[in-house]
Amino acid sequence: MPAEWERHEATWIGWPHNRTDWPGKIIPIHWVYGEIVRKIAPRETVRILVKDRFHELLAQRILARVGVDLSRVEFFHFPTNRGWTRDFGPLFVRRKKEIAIVRFHFNAWAKYKDWEKDDLIPERAARALNCEMIRATVNGRDVVLEGGSIEVNGRGTLITTEECLLDKKTQPRNPRLSREEIEEAMRDFLGATNVVWLGRGIEGDDTHGHVDDICRFVNAQTVVLCREKNASDYNHHALEENYERLQNARLEDGSKIEVISLPMPAPLYLDGRRLPASYANFYISNAAVLVPTFNDPNDRVALGILAELFTDRAVVGIHAVDLVWGLGTIHCLTQQQPAK
Repeated sequence: MPAEWERHEATWIGWPHNRTDWPGKIIPIHWVYGEIVRKIAPRETVRILVKDRFHELLAQRILARVGVDLSRVEFFHFPTNRGWTRDFGPLFVRRKKEIAIVRFHFNAWAKYKDWEKDDLIPERAARALNCEMIRATVNGRDVVLEGGSIEVNGRGTLITTEECLLDKKTQPRNPRLSREEIEEAMRDFLGATNVVWLGRGIEGDDTHGHVDDICRFVNAQTVVLCREKNASDYNHHALEENYERLQNARLEDGSKIEVISLPMPAPLYLDGRRLPASYANFYISNAAVLVPTFNDPNDRVALGILAELFTDRAVVGIHAVDLVWGLGTIHCLTQQQPAK
């Protein structure tokens, strides 16, 4: 699986429609999506999943109003349950100098009952692109895996969390698979020769520990890792434990991982529930790195850190206070398709 900063042919997103994901906020969410597409489209195609022609026209109208060149956008009439394309969308790998899709299964984070439409998206994308689809199995069992649960450097190292992929009780993805069998699937289907296991994710993350809210590769040797300075905050201990694990971890060539700290925004809540607001949920497109911001003093700090690390493209803040009501932000709703 190529690294996210490698050149893309396209970015895939699912145009929002599920009102329960953003209670009372679905209208402004369309405009946030419009801004995201506007920043990505200048240097790669944006492939958008829509329910039907009416849904497509709605998206076109908003995109045109915010200044998107619609010739850079392609629509696919693939019905979905939700819009979190990172997790159920096509997961692309390079195979024999061609791009293929690995067909992992999706079960709505082992939490929600409506997932069947989302689970079919990889197959539909493979047919639409006329590319090979590889079914991910271990010992004859289909493997459940979401894109937000893994982070790769494109050279063989993959980072994930025990809370998400090894959980057997709370939100189990693969309760019958051992750690070794999960690593086998990552090696065989994603080319991961070296798996680094972190512990827990952040509070409020209903995926139960996705790594893309806490730790991200910014180049083949370097990660940014969220740190919480407030020792009384729930996230402090979990993130410090992850920092310690990374200090002892190694890359695929045996070298140490360079770890750069990324701050956390102040806690955000909806109806008394903490939301998973994190600057680590950024997306690396060809044109820009899109970073969620939260009207927080640390917005500027996080943008500055990432701007020093990504010197080959702009680092752009995207207002995500409304977006995070859906329990995810920019990385959660995007999926990259590597160039051949």
